[in-house]
Amino acid sequence: MRAAFDRRNGWTPWHAVGAVFAAAVAVVIAGNAWYDLVHVARREEESSHIWLVPIVVAWLVWVRRSRLRTVVPGGRLPGTLMIGVGWFCWSWGYRHSIQSMWHGGAVMMALGAILVVVGRDLLYRFLPAVLVLVFLIPVPKTARVKIAQPLEEVTASVTGSVAEVLGMEVQQRGNLITFEGREVAIAEACNGMRMVFTLFLACYVFAFVTPLRGYVRAIILLASPLTAVVCNVIRLVPTIWVFGHATPERAELFHDVSGWVMLIVAFLGLTGIVRLLKWAMVPVAPFTLAAA
Repeated sequence: MRAAFDRRNGWTPWHAVGAVFAAAVAVVIAGNAWYDLVHVARREEESSHIWLVPIVVAWLVWVRRSRLRTVVPGGRLPGTLMIGVGWFCWSWGYRHSIQSMWHGGAVMMALGAILVVVGRDLLYRFLPAVLVLVFLIPVPKTARVKIAQPLEEVTASVTGSVAEVLGMEVQQRGNLITFEGREVAIAEACNGMRMVFTLFLACYVFAFVTPLRGYVRAIILLASPLTAVVCNVIRLVPTIWVFGHATPERAELFHDVSGWVMLIVAFLGLTGIVRLLKWAMVPVAPFTLAAA
């Protein structure tokens, strides 16, 4: 049956071998950009979400694996164009010290190399998995600051109010919250930017692994910043309490672990919301799972 499937669709084992080899060549050519990308992911906590991208891509591909039966190799023009544009961006970004273009060009070259072998049909069938690759590109520091600062201010204000409602005697001054004589900066205890991108990936995964209507997916993605604020508050209130009653080392450990726990909390929260809408008979899911 497998041989008949291969003959009908035109696939051979050499397509897989060729795709891996072509991607490896593209990575070697732009090796300096890939090395720097990994270095940024390891060095900057705000870019730590990069490590989640390969997992997200693999998950989205696995969920859509049945679509491989309808994918036919062929149509190499998009991949060729992507390699050309990627090479230009990689070269231009390197020569003019534009980090986002340098990294983005390297990613485009690798993706284009794969598409040259497997064809454009795979791109269309697995578009959600392809689009998430943009999160491999670290966000420039100036852009991060513009997004993080207002989120931190909102989070600090809401966190202070929630802590007071729960009976905690806190004092808030801007992004700084004082509890039991210890000061906790929102930017340090729970960086807004890091949570935004990490939780956006969680929302993205949920939106495209769950059979939902298009408008529901759009709402989930657009509401991801609000999800980040809510999860930040849920994380910050106990974090502040731990900073006030435990050693700094234990508090930092709690802070790090709770950040990953928030991914699970966000995912379960979104699942609960969708189930609540279904219970209320709101049409959120398409008629078939194929739309997922």
